[in-house]
Amino acid sequence: MSVETQRSVNTSLARGAMSLPELVFTALATLAPLTLVAAVMPLHFLVGGAAVPGGYIVAAAVMALFAVGLNTMLKYARSAGAFYLIIAKGLGKETGTASAMLAVLAYNALQVSTYGAIGVYAADSIARWTGVTLPWWFYGLVVLAIVGFFGIRGITASARVLATVLVLEILALVVLAIAVIASDKSGPVPVEALNPGLILRPESAAMFALIFGAFMGFESTAIYSEEVKGGARTVRRATYIVVAFIGLFYGFMALVVLTAYGFDGIDAAAADDPVGLVVQLFAVFTNPVVYEVMNILLILSAFAALLALHNASNRYVFTLGREGIIPRVFAHTGAKTSSPWVAGMLQSAVALAVLLFCIFGNVDPYTGLLLLGSAIGFLAIILLWALCSLSVLRYLRRTHPDEGLWRTTIAPALAFVGLVAATVAVIVNFDLYSGGDPVVNVVVFALTIAAAVGGIARALYLKRNRPEVYAVLATQSAADDEEEPQPQAATS
Repeated sequence: MSVETQRSVNTSLARGAMSLPELVFTALATLAPLTLVAAVMPLHFLVGGAAVPGGYIVAAAVMALFAVGLNTMLKYARSAGAFYLIIAKGLGKETGTASAMLAVLAYNALQVSTYGAIGVYAADSIARWTGVTLPWWFYGLVVLAIVGFFGIRGITASARVLATVLVLEILALVVLAIAVIASDKSGPVPVEALNPGLILRPESAAMFALIFGAFMGFESTAIYSEEVKGGARTVRRATYIVVAFIGLFYGFMALVVLTAYGFDGIDAAAADDPVGLVVQLFAVFTNPVVYEVMNILLILSAFAALLALHNASNRYVFTLGREGIIPRVFAHTGAKTSSPWVAGMLQSAVALAVLLFCIFGNVDPYTGLLLLGSAIGFLAIILLWALCSLSVLRYLRRTHPDEGLWRTTIAPALAFVGLVAATVAVIVNFDLYSGGDPVVNVVVFALTIAAAVGGIARALYLKRNRPEVYAVLATQSAADDEEEPQPQAATS
């Protein structure tokens, strides 16, 4: 069977299925804005105090530098396995395959961990509203089935759901912001929180270790580069929009929280009640209806993040199957939807297996699932960011110096320095993610190393035993819309 024939059978994603707004909404949904502000930002304040609003701006500047090189690279390396192809181009096929395994680990861990969050949110809220008490895992299993259904339906159906939920999340936060700023209960907006001396003090390292986590998912714009209208141009625009939104909107919401508690009162408030730091603002500054709507939206926010993470993970597994790194059956797509349904079934099976383990092992959904999964996911993601920035720097300087010094050298180099610093901050302060549990730390680092080593070992195996497969690894790149599609070499 010829290479082209083998690759052309049910292994194509839906070209031109996503518009710019849909891509932006999908990427932002991964971040779960309402969940982050209500449930994660309090930890940022607990560690960073009044420096948090400015911390978002600084982190966004680093990620914007990263986006410059990443977007330039997308002219030459576009794939559903975004970081896999980009890292392989600059750092070699073995490193690229390791990065693909890290990405699969990261998105699976983040996805599965979120089932713990949505299960707890739903169980608590529904018990309060109806008096019906059901275990968290019941809701986790129900949502698992719904996510799997939408994953099979195709990216267009998912994008519509994500867009609707995201708009509602943002509206809820905007309502809170207006209520706080307009209220007599809060003081003036504390602009002194944007003082560089406050933001960049040495003790802010722990804060930045957490704040960079708020950007997890921004890179998913590149994952859909084969499915968007306008190709690389659309992805570039979406990436800048997402980075700007995270930095500016989250920075603004942090300033709103600071306004509510006061520049001098935020430390005590965060220490006294970190869990309710933001949630109770809805109760104090809005009315009971808005407060209950916020609780409903927290569940929907977690669902949207689950669906976005499911779709992102599917595409990495799809790419691994298409490349021949794992069985090619995982590259099969639906005849009508062009969705990677086999990869989606694998993700659902993995999530189901983990949930069943948690159920029968009596694993706590927070410490044993949400905390552990989030720690694994973010460590893998930030390592991928750093590797990607180094790969972009190396590849563009070597092969495309005509792109200009800023895009090939200066921005990627600054991004690499910033991301290495962030990675070091995360590792040094990893107890903030793991809860200080040494067992969790060992599991996280062991799984991360195992995924990377496994990827390298698989690439070396292919190089030695299946050279025809190894030869075409990381050689496929979707052409821009204005270009003729590149021939897709495939492997047997």
